[in-house]
This record gives sequence, structure tokens and C-alpha cells, in this order.
Amino acid sequence: MAVFMVVLGVLLVLCICSALLRWNEVRYRKKGLPPGTMGWPVFGETTEFLKQGPNFMKNQRARYGSFFKSHILGCPTIVSMEPEINRYILMNEAKGLVPGYPQSMLDILGKCNIAAVHGSTHKYMRGALLALISPTLIRDQLLPKIDEFMRTHLSNWDNQIINIQEKTKEMALLSSLKQIAGIESSSISQPFMIEFFKLVLGTLSLPIDLPGTNYRRGFQARKNIISMLSQLIEERRASQETHQDMLGCLMRSDENRHKLTDEEIIDQIITILYSGYETVSTTSMMAIKYLHDHPRVLQELRKEHLAIRERKNPEDPINWNDLKSMRFTRAVIFETSRLATIVNGVLRKTTQDMELNGFVIPKGWRIYVYTRENNYDPFVYPEPLTFNPWRWLVRDCFIYDFFSYLIHGNYVPNDRITYDCKNQDKSLESQNYFFIFGGGSRQCPGKELGIAEISTFLHYFVTRYRWEEIGGDKLMKFPRVEAPNGLHIRVSCY
Repeated sequence: MAVFMVVLGVLLVLCICSALLRWNEVRYRKKGLPPGTMGWPVFGETTEFLKQGPNFMKNQRARYGSFFKSHILGCPTIVSMEPEINRYILMNEAKGLVPGYPQSMLDILGKCNIAAVHGSTHKYMRGALLALISPTLIRDQLLPKIDEFMRTHLSNWDNQIINIQEKTKEMALLSSLKQIAGIESSSISQPFMIEFFKLVLGTLSLPIDLPGTNYRRGFQARKNIISMLSQLIEERRASQETHQDMLGCLMRSDENRHKLTDEEIIDQIITILYSGYETVSTTSMMAIKYLHDHPRVLQELRKEHLAIRERKNPEDPINWNDLKSMRFTRAVIFETSRLATIVNGVLRKTTQDMELNGFVIPKGWRIYVYTRENNYDPFVYPEPLTFNPWRWLVRDCFIYDFFSYLIHGNYVPNDRITYDCKNQDKSLESQNYFFIFGGGSRQCPGKELGIAEISTFLHYFVTRYRWEEIGGDKLMKFPRVEAPNGLHIRVSCY
């Protein structure tokens, strides 16, 4: 009898599960929608998406093609893996498409953050942000701060075993904080860092406001950060001193045509910190990883930076001309971002029923512009799984083949590569499917600032140190690129 009841219970559970799955499929069976599965009510296929990541996407594409429906991160979503469609979506935001980031991200980053707004408000907020990170300001104000910070941050690493993941996270956040708050950043850096790391975890979580959830911790961290920044703004207004940093620029409404409220200023600061933190820290960590694994690339990079140091006195900082001369360093950064896929894609939301790729997408649905697979397209990037920074410098096929020889140790003429090169009038950075930094009006505004930070970090690291991996550390590539237990290296003087 007991066995019979157990079997009956299992059958009942299976029937209920099957009914729920069936009900959710029927619920979203609307005419004109692309094929796909919707998973469970409320949760959809979020668990499978987060656990399986790229494999989930590949399996769905194998079943339904490169344009399919799903239910991930709390909402019905169309996943687009078509390069042409993705380019259209990114370049045509005004045509019924607006940012569609998860509710948890919008709640925690604030309603005034640049990812949440659109239309004229986005143009206004983007203008305020670009005013802080123009090439002139990077050259005259931000690069000196970055250089000073990197020299200090990378000091005393000789004969140490360090967690490079932890160090690059601290580097990315504290460097940005110094650019924002100048000398005052040192007094708030430690409590700010603790709260900021909680905020980051909360942005990619289900918006479940219960004790112990990442969402609750992230939202509370936002409140604590607002309190710290509000106090800093009040103290500055009381002192009436002039500050040559980002916060000072945002507060000088008489000089800034983009006049922002305190709420907008704080959300802008959180946006700057958040958008630069993960890309800069993870790209820096993965660059160290790839350079370790590819000695010839490291040799070429170090050669470029030692040449810069030879032109300088030991204490001379990196200047704008030095930064512009780091062509191979820029190529290493792009290749790291491509191969590691720091950003998997972007989200948009429909403001009306719209036709796309021959299907009708209902109003309020999200579209996941999944750009990850573009990074491994062999037509755009020959031998896509090879770490080859020279591909970003290619102007003719002979150069490409020569550096393929350097990497692989053998020369094999490749008709496919020759074909690709003939069709590549400019560098890969300017090709139509270069989505590493987004696209359209929402291409990352801090791209050049981030490159300046990573380049300066690499300059002082490779000219000061050698390193070797301790071993045993594993890397995860989805939903974030990270080493769950850290990435440990033994550092010695160069």
C-alpha cells in the first residue's frame, strides 16, 4: 500500500507539472509569434538559462532557429541571434524599441540611470555623461588620476601570491571612485566597496523582495550608497570649494548645460561606477590570464610598453600620446573582450506590437539581442577560438598569415582567411557586427575611458612583474565571467 501511494503521488506530481507546462505554452500561443518554449509559470526558463547559459541558447537555436521565444529573467522574451536583425534593433531604438533591462536592475540602479531612460531623456542624460568623459577631459584630468592610482595599486606585489580577480575588482571600483570624488574617495572607499559589491549581485537576480535574497541585499546597498553620496554632496555645498572631478562637474550647474537634480546626479554616479566596474575588472583579469597562456602575445605587449618607458624618466606618468601609441595593447583588450565575451548581449522592450523578422512581437515583450555568438563567427573572426590580438591590426592577408605562423608555429595558406581579408577594408573595430561595446545610440559611452584604465593597468603590470598561475582555479563564462574561488598568481619582479 505504501509503495502504491508513493507511485500515485509521483504520478500526480508529474501530471500537475505537465499541466502547468502545457498551460504556460497555451497562454503564450499567439498568432505570429516565433517558435520556442516558455517553461514554467512565473519562473519560465530562467533556471535553465542561468545554469546552462550558451548551451541553452545553442540547444534552442538547434530546435527553433536563430529567432525564438522564451521566458527568462521574469518576462516573455524573444531571443535574436541573427547578426542582421541584431544590428537593426541596436541602430533603430526609436522605432518602437526601448531599453528592456530586468526589473531588479532598474530598481537597484535607479529610475534616472541611463539604461532605464529613453527618447529625449536618454539624449539629455547621455549628454551629461559624455561631458564628463570627453577625450579632452580624459587627457587633462582623468588620465593623470588613473596613472597615479595604478602606480599605487600595483606597488609591493613582488614575491606575493595574489588573487588577481580580487585585485582587478578593487582596481576598477576604486579608480572610478577617485575620478568621481577625488581626494575624498579615500575616506569612503572601504564602506562604499562593501555596499557596491552587494549592489552588483542584486542587479542580476529575480526581483523577490524577501530577507536573504540578493535583490533585498542589493536594494539595501543602494540605499546605503545614496546616503554616502548625499552626505558628500551636502558637505561640498557647505564648503563651497571647487573640485576638479566628475562630481564637481555634475554639481556646477552654472558651467554645465546638462543641469541635473541631486537624484539624477546620484543615479549618474552609480551608473558610471556600475557600467565600468565589471567590464574593466573582468577584462583586466582575463587579459592577465590570456597573456600568461600566450607568451608570444605577452612578449609583443611588453615590448610595446618597455619602449614607452625607455622614452621616460622612472617617475614620468603615462600621457595622452603614450596612450594613443598603445596599438597592440588596444588589440589585446579587444581580443580579450571578444574571446572571453564579457558582455553576452543587451535587452530591449517593445512599446507597441511590431513586426520583426517576419513575426509579430507583442507590446511589452523583451527582445534579447544575443551577440555572444557573433564573437565566434569564423567568417568575421577566422580561427575564432584562438587568442590572436593581431587580427585587430590586420590590413592585408600576408600580415595575418605571418602572425598565424607566429602563434601556431606552422604556415598553412588559408583560402578562407584570404577571402575574409579581401573583404575587410578597415580594421575589425569598424566592421558592421562589432557589438563588443554595444551599438547605435547606446554604444558604451565610457569605451575610451575603460580602455585607458585597462591600458594603464597593463602598462605598470607587465613592466614591473612576471607571474605564473598557482593552478587549480576554475573559470565560469556565464552569466558572468568569473573565477568562483578566485584566480591566484605568484608575482615576481621583472
